[in-house]
Amino acid sequence: MNYLDRPFQDDFPFPQVFILILGALFFIPLLGNVHLFDWDEINFAESAREMIVTGNYTSVQINFVPFWEKPPLFFWLQASSMHVFGINEFAARFPNAVCGIVTLLVIYQIGKDLYNHQFGMLWSILYLGALLPHLYFKSGIIDPLFNLFIFLSIWNLIKVIAQDEHKNRYAILSGLFVGLAILTKGPVGLLIVLLTFLVYWISVRLRRVAGWQQVLLMALSAFLVSSLWFGPETIKNGPWFISEFIEYQIRLLSTSDAGHRQPLYYHFVVVLIGCFPFSVFAIRKLITRKKASSPLQADRWMRYLFWVVMILFTIVKTKIVHYSSMAYLPLSFLATLYISECISHKVKPDKWILYFNLVVGVLLSLMIIGLAVLLIRKDWLTTLITHPSLSVDVPMIGFEYLIGLFYLVMTILVFILIIRNNLIQRGLVLHAIALGITLFLSAVFVVPKVEAYSQRPAISFYQSLVGKDVYVYPLFKTYAHYFYASISPDQSTATHEREWFLSGDIDKPVYLIEYTRRADQIQALTEWELLYREGDFSFFRRDP
Repeated sequence: MNYLDRPFQDDFPFPQVFILILGALFFIPLLGNVHLFDWDEINFAESAREMIVTGNYTSVQINFVPFWEKPPLFFWLQASSMHVFGINEFAARFPNAVCGIVTLLVIYQIGKDLYNHQFGMLWSILYLGALLPHLYFKSGIIDPLFNLFIFLSIWNLIKVIAQDEHKNRYAILSGLFVGLAILTKGPVGLLIVLLTFLVYWISVRLRRVAGWQQVLLMALSAFLVSSLWFGPETIKNGPWFISEFIEYQIRLLSTSDAGHRQPLYYHFVVVLIGCFPFSVFAIRKLITRKKASSPLQADRWMRYLFWVVMILFTIVKTKIVHYSSMAYLPLSFLATLYISECISHKVKPDKWILYFNLVVGVLLSLMIIGLAVLLIRKDWLTTLITHPSLSVDVPMIGFEYLIGLFYLVMTILVFILIIRNNLIQRGLVLHAIALGITLFLSAVFVVPKVEAYSQRPAISFYQSLVGKDVYVYPLFKTYAHYFYASISPDQSTATHEREWFLSGDIDKPVYLIEYTRRADQIQALTEWELLYREGDFSFFRRDP
């Protein structure tokens, strides 16, 4: 093997420290550089804020009424972060940044245990530099933590079945992580683990793979952990809350909730593009008919986990981009396995894979360049699109397009390194780091400008109302006013209907927000005062 293609020597000092530092550099700085985004980021952060405001950490709330869509574990982490860093964007996203670092350390250790140090390092760096995995670790959504718990549960389940020693300990750990997944996002965590095990069990023709003792230990462990919240909640409030929670989960599976109706192939496109650049390398391992060759049959389990997630969320009616994010971890393992085999056999990956990555990399860099140029030269954009949002004045530095140009150069360089010099590992690691840098710089210099056009006028308005004894009432679905106006329980709008705020006998001033394109109906009501318009929003006030 070419020495230049071995950046990760077996005697690499303190690899865990290196991964920790690398993850911290990419995930933590400037987490609060841009406002939280509707819906999910603000929704979850608001639930954590309301825990702090009310002192009620057992019940999840939105607008100070019960919110039965999610269990509380992630909100507990966000609330703890807010106690340390204050109620702000950085605190809301910090738990996922820590989760990202832990995930990189976990997959490094699993890769090292299965194969060697080099496999673990390659796997962790590829995961660090992929599109959606990278972005999710800098967000305030639940899924990164949920996915980590499921993955750890299945990893321990693999060891229960494949190893002769410490079976009981691994069974307890597998159940513990299932319980934590349930406390994070609900029973779908248990469903994914059970379906993956069922597929594996069918593949070995239903032969006995674990003893009843391990099954009972796993079930008991999962039950005890999940009961830490579900149990007291049922005792305290009766079964109605749990009933509502279960009904919501069923509705999510069987209906297109919140208008999230997408075609059947939706999640396959999301995963293929969202896990760029490693996704296409995994295709060979997904479609191979060879028997499992990995230690502990890990590649077989990863294929089963991937297909369970993809098929499950293809069947589910509600399709949201991060629902299939559990597929990212097994897919990254399979990609790393294929790349490692190419390196060990001294062969290049299939040319179509390399050309696919080149084309996608070039297109992505051109999109970043094009977006930056349009933001810099907004007059060009306004000749193509007429929209009120573009009236917002957003200052630009002028060199934002260099971010995309940097990534374009690195994409071409990586292609040359692999196609001509066969430096596979070095090229792919360089690609992952380059994409990570590109995403980091885009989050600092480009995303805040896009956010300024999309939601910042409304958020600035909400922030101007902090501490005022008023109602804040948008006429479109949003969670932003709860969080950014810092509403208190006596400002909750849950106890009155829409018509009461529009024309009823109100007991305090109402500030109303509507999209400008739909604001004529409000302006026609004489009791409403139009304060101003900014971007795509119109802001009104009505006094008692």
